[in-house]
Amino acid sequence: MRSEAPPSTAWLAAAALWLASGAAHGAAQGAAAPADLAYRNGTVYTVDAHDHMRQAVAIRAGRIVYVGSDAGLAAHVGAATRIVDLEGRMLMPGLVDGHMHPLEGGARLLKCSLNYERLTVADLQARIQACLDADRGAGPDAWLEVVSWFQEGMRPAGTVADHTVLDALKTSRPVIVLSSFGHTALVNSRAIALAGLGRTTPDPLGGRIGHDAQGEPSGILEDEAQALVTGKIPPPTPADDLASARAALEAMRRQGIVTFLDAAATPPALAAFTTLQHEGALTARAHFALLITPVEGRHPERAVEMAHDLARRYDQGPIGPKPGVTVRNVKLFLDGVISAPALTGAMIEPYFAPPADGAAPWAPGTNRGPDVYFPAPILRELFLLLADARLDPHLHADGDRAVREGLDATQSLRDLRPRADVRVAMAHDEIVDPRDFARFRRLGVQPVLSLQWEKPAPDTIDGAREYMGPARFKYLEPAAFLARAGARIAYGSDWPVDPLDEWLALRIGVTRESPGVTDPKYAGRLGEDAGLSRREALRAITLNAAYELRQETETGSIEVGKLADLIVLDRNVLTIPAEEIANVKVLQTVVGGQVVYQAEGFAGR
Repeated sequence: MRSEAPPSTAWLAAAALWLASGAAHGAAQGAAAPADLAYRNGTVYTVDAHDHMRQAVAIRAGRIVYVGSDAGLAAHVGAATRIVDLEGRMLMPGLVDGHMHPLEGGARLLKCSLNYERLTVADLQARIQACLDADRGAGPDAWLEVVSWFQEGMRPAGTVADHTVLDALKTSRPVIVLSSFGHTALVNSRAIALAGLGRTTPDPLGGRIGHDAQGEPSGILEDEAQALVTGKIPPPTPADDLASARAALEAMRRQGIVTFLDAAATPPALAAFTTLQHEGALTARAHFALLITPVEGRHPERAVEMAHDLARRYDQGPIGPKPGVTVRNVKLFLDGVISAPALTGAMIEPYFAPPADGAAPWAPGTNRGPDVYFPAPILRELFLLLADARLDPHLHADGDRAVREGLDATQSLRDLRPRADVRVAMAHDEIVDPRDFARFRRLGVQPVLSLQWEKPAPDTIDGAREYMGPARFKYLEPAAFLARAGARIAYGSDWPVDPLDEWLALRIGVTRESPGVTDPKYAGRLGEDAGLSRREALRAITLNAAYELRQETETGSIEVGKLADLIVLDRNVLTIPAEEIANVKVLQTVVGGQVVYQAEGFAGR
């Protein structure tokens, strides 16, 4: 039986506790010197453990020194304090993008682009020809790289492009067209010849060369097969990489991104962003996941040692107010993409296939996609070696078999290294077997999801619905299913797979609907997943993604002592109609207490 203290004793104990907590709060909030920057009269969404809403924030030396009411802010304001009157606007933690490809994203902003649009073959040809015509000074051997091809959205649905589409262009130059999804390339006959591809060229490990009915290369290259051609293209110069990195950072700060993970980092990306950091031009906290390819994975010890050497060379240690470079993740591709026409996601059960006569229902075929790119014994060994090197695995897993084998490898890691502090992240997870939902929480695996995919669209309807079959399709893009099973959802845009639009992604993550639909085929919600709540979605792109990158004690929420990584918005994401979330505009982005972006007309300085 619980005993109770006499009323007087209980009151004294409660009073003492109140006084102690008040003193501690005052010590934490008290200012030894006035704040450098203060915000008042706002709607401050803290994303702390209790989702508190506050009015005011004070910042000194790059850190938050006060969070509370307008009245309490006065004690932190001095003659030199810059005061921003938010006039009721929303202030929240800056965005943390837990999976993107920033150097490639910046480069694509500067290249011939198809802009992710749904195109007919004639449209595609006209757009590429316009790029060729605008670059008449290029020689006959100069490659034309075309980016952001929405292969799954070709019109009419089911259109399959091959090298003949590009051979019809008025050029003798080698041409490569890169799918926005990043797993497919289309090349012309000149490029096929330069790469030396023929009917007997073997598929590389983790890739596939497409062939036509005669057995000749079709011009379609999947996953690692792309390297057979891209390896022939002169690499960007360091100056090109710096231009790409600057373009990427400009795009990020306009979106409110204060931290990012490069989810397949290369030495040129590390060099470019580190150079900008040394110049004082790095405007977001830069994390890098070093890529280990399936071929490199054949020699696990050597692969991990190479990654560890790069990490030691570039990692700058604990983060501080000024943005720096962090290298403590390793990227492993387990499969490709689940959508047609690629169908390179590794599946537990076969994809469905259309009937030969076009009349009968679709039925399971024989294609389960490729084998997982890292065989289970090698994947387990890599996990153990990465744990010993204090590097966190970051997995690409699209199909349910890839997801399961990633979870199985994590289970082996937990069994063999029970005390190892390893944060396993698994990106995409577009199809997850329901039996595996709860394993994410139990094994401490963090789903890193691209919420903008959670809508009816060509890739999910034309490219996946029939191929998945009804039992799997209802779980497509299972963000809320995973969240309800206890998984800690983080967000990653996967830019430049899609345009960099974090607010559109958040809107779709909540509604699971396609904005501005004109085709009834893409109307309504996707699947049976309930969607994330607004607070769940915002937490995914702030504190949860910060946890993924091991900086949750420093950023991701607005709390005293944390770094001042903040954004000001033009509207309240928590109260506006859900359809308007995509229209949110960032008015100011602050990293470590320094304003790195300010919208025209916002009097925030």
